[in-house]
Formats: sequence, structure tokens, C-alpha cells
Amino acid sequence: MRKQYNLLPSDAGFDAWDVDRLIRLSADLPVVPVDLSEIAEIDSTYWYLGDGPVPTVRSIVDHVRLINDADTSFPIILNVDGRVMDGMHRVARALVDGQSVIPSVRFTVEPEPDYRNCDPSSLPYDED
Repeated sequence: MRKQYNLLPSDAGFDAWDVDRLIRLSADLPVVPVDLSEIAEIDSTYWYLGDGPVPTVRSIVDHVRLINDADTSFPIILNVDGRVMDGMHRVARALVDGQSVIPSVRFTVEPEPDYRNCDPSSLPYDED
């Protein structure tokens, strides 16, 4: 699988968190349900930030496949403010399935990003 990053716009590009690292850092956090209505990204252009890809039919179909294949046995990962750091395809799957809550873990201290003010296309995306 291609390396994944959580991206957040910053002053001069994006801050990026390695999702594998987020999973390790959150492994011992308590799993708690979160209402889908509390996830602000549901009504955002979450997968289409900045100058990156645009929502073409093909890119939406690619996301539909990922949503259908999402492993919902893992909790989503939220940052201190409740922003999704990993698991948006699981969130979308929960919406499609008519759920109102989803299991989550939430950081109480924000992890430092792995990359600051970066261009997402410059990140290492080697296959694992």
C-alpha cells in the first residue's frame, strides 16, 4: 500500500503526519464513540485540498472503492481539536451504512508533524 499522510494547510504549504506513526502513537489511547455530526470534515473538500487533485469522476470512483473496502474494525484517529487524522474512508463508510457514531481515538497532546510547510508531492510515497 502507498504511504499515507495526514495533511493540514500551514503558512507555507502543508504540515504532514505519517499515518503509520499516528497509528503507533495512538495505539494505547482509549477507544470512544464519536457522533458523525461532530466531524466537521464531512462537509468539506477533505480529499481535495490546495492545488492537489480535483474531484473528477475517476477520483471520486477511486474513493468509492476505498470507502467500500474500508476496514471498519479500526477506530478513526482524531487530533486534539477533533479533526480526522486517519480514517475518513471509514467515516464515509459509516455514513453510507446509516450509522450515527463511529469508534475513535483522540490525541490529548498534538503530535509534532513529520514534515512542516511541505509540498505534498515532495513527500516520500514509497510502497511499504
